[in-house]
Amino acid sequence: MRPLYTILLLIASNTFMTFAWYGHLKFKEMKWSENLSLAWVIFISWGIALFEYMLQVPANRIGFKEYGGPFSLVELKVIQEVITLSVFVIFSIVFFKNETLKLNHFIGFGFLILAVYFIFKK
Repeated sequence: MRPLYTILLLIASNTFMTFAWYGHLKFKEMKWSENLSLAWVIFISWGIALFEYMLQVPANRIGFKEYGGPFSLVELKVIQEVITLSVFVIFSIVFFKNETLKLNHFIGFGFLILAVYFIFKK
């Protein structure tokens, strides 16, 4: 169950992270936020990122071999990066419909999948 908990927590944490890092780019479309200063946008993003850390830290501790988990540090990082990219792609398609994925993006994704293969190859 530790691998599943680790991955689910990483997906949830990355969802918060993506909203903290990129969600504010949509604020201009929301009436309540159109006049927010950059300081307020940063403060709101930090508030969202707090939830990311509240999920990210337990995910890494649960998943790390030295705490009884199944993953090495490098494996955790590669899993994190693949989840980050996957969450970001879904986020950008849903919330930023003017962004398009091109062939070079898919080639890069393919290389990330190869990275996962090589990192986990024993």
